[in-house]
Amino acid sequence: MSAVPSADPTSSGPRGPWPPARPPAPTYIGDRIGHWAEATPDAEAMTYLGRTWTWAQWYDRVQRAAGVLRDLGVARGDVVAFLDKNHPACVEVTLAVGSIGAANAIINWRSAGDEIDYAVNDSGARVLIVGAELMPTIEAIRDRLPRVEHIIEVTPDGEDDDYERRLATAIPAPYGPDVVQDDVCLVMYSSGTTGRPKGVMLTHRNLVRHTVNAHDGWGFDPGDKSMVSMPLFHVGGSSYVMFGIHDGIPTVMTREPDAASLAGAILAGANRTFLVPAVLAQVLAAGGEAVKLFGALKTYTYGAAPMPPPLLRAAMQAWPDTDFIQVYGLTEVCGVATHLMPEDHRTAEAEGHPERLLSAGKPIPQCEVRIVDPVSGTDVATGGHGEIWLRTPQLMKGFLNKPEATAEVVVDDGWFRTGDMGHLDADGYVYVSDRLKDMIITGGENVYSPEVERVLSEHPSVLEVAVIGVPDEQWGESVKAVVALREDAETTETTETTEAAGAAGAAGAAGAIEAELIDWARERLAHFKAPRTVEIVDALPRNPTGKVLKRELRRPYWP
Repeated sequence: MSAVPSADPTSSGPRGPWPPARPPAPTYIGDRIGHWAEATPDAEAMTYLGRTWTWAQWYDRVQRAAGVLRDLGVARGDVVAFLDKNHPACVEVTLAVGSIGAANAIINWRSAGDEIDYAVNDSGARVLIVGAELMPTIEAIRDRLPRVEHIIEVTPDGEDDDYERRLATAIPAPYGPDVVQDDVCLVMYSSGTTGRPKGVMLTHRNLVRHTVNAHDGWGFDPGDKSMVSMPLFHVGGSSYVMFGIHDGIPTVMTREPDAASLAGAILAGANRTFLVPAVLAQVLAAGGEAVKLFGALKTYTYGAAPMPPPLLRAAMQAWPDTDFIQVYGLTEVCGVATHLMPEDHRTAEAEGHPERLLSAGKPIPQCEVRIVDPVSGTDVATGGHGEIWLRTPQLMKGFLNKPEATAEVVVDDGWFRTGDMGHLDADGYVYVSDRLKDMIITGGENVYSPEVERVLSEHPSVLEVAVIGVPDEQWGESVKAVVALREDAETTETTETTEAAGAAGAAGAAGAIEAELIDWARERLAHFKAPRTVEIVDALPRNPTGKVLKRELRRPYWP
């Protein structure tokens, strides 16, 4: 049912002498960058938009950033906020505030003004570091940020910006002697699928244990480079960037995960990465040259959104030498809780377990998993559906300023209620079926939308699909599929549309494929699980991390 936790080699007391002669088990998030700065000072550490820093240079920048923030009055327990697209300065600030015992609250730069002022005010940030292109947004809401004492501007190229000027004149500051492992060093705001986003407080202990526990399968080799392209306001960016720092290999960071930036990073030598499945789909659709270029990746880790089986099979066929790793987790546990390793990807079908490609793999070290009836709170039998509960030293300290919300999800003995539904099979593989709040109950029967989405995604005309519940007078809820079609989509029962037929013919063609998709599902699922209605759209709405925004799809039906 669970992975047996291994001994934690770290301590909870104040920091000891630094740096050691060789890399020990890390205790704080800044331990390894300090080690590599002494052990391999002239080796490449970080490349970004044509600029490269060695380990010694990068560590010096982190210590100078700590000096800047200390001079501005930032002390243990304080918060600094960062608002920009991907930038190494964000990582520098995280490491710098960690050395003070303070925290970096990374704000989603795609947010609207009222969402930004909510997060900045909720975090209690005294200092706000802002990308130049986002300064107009901050200027418009400056009077709504009463606790912010200092605003520092940063630019992508670092040309004569406020941040660089301050670093240049700062006195490097060492770790504070009173910093402990359970100090919060990072605040990540949840995506806010319901209500306001919550600030997830992550400590040194949380992040270090995540880096060590989620490390299996990477095995960085000499000459490897890690590509960091997921946004740093997401754990897929800020937790993942710690891997390269931990192993002392170079990181190539892109400002955004657009095609040109990803291609540039790969051409610069990046060969291991974490990305959402939607990016992989875009690469496969881009044609032969893009597919060939991405074949240089040794490891492609994916998560944050489900990988449709046809897409996964196409990717594995296109890149037979690439190790695929699927990860499942949440911000509250720093990112990864379970992983499906490369060997499982390669052998699942050959060994008669094709269903394992639909699983999230097995728990990583020091992560325990339970499947619990969400009503009774008792464990369900192996194979039975229930809520996924996790227990791990990676678990957040809590939600910032929200003790009641924390108490709702962190229960007795440190178990965390994920809000995800799923099951464990007899071999210990975890299957995630749906969000608890997203489960559709139709006529008293439970329908898990990913099961229906998986079936519909196998239809040759379907590019992507989301399944939701909508009000139904007879059944309470009914199943609805929202589908985006491939450009070359054809149905087996086509409806001819002539110029004379006009809109009526187009409507007939749409009706034909909708009916065909319903029939397709009914042939492969119990009828109550098959969609009663299908809506064809150009594309599904997604948040910046690639997750489909089902709340936007539900909005017209559930005012």
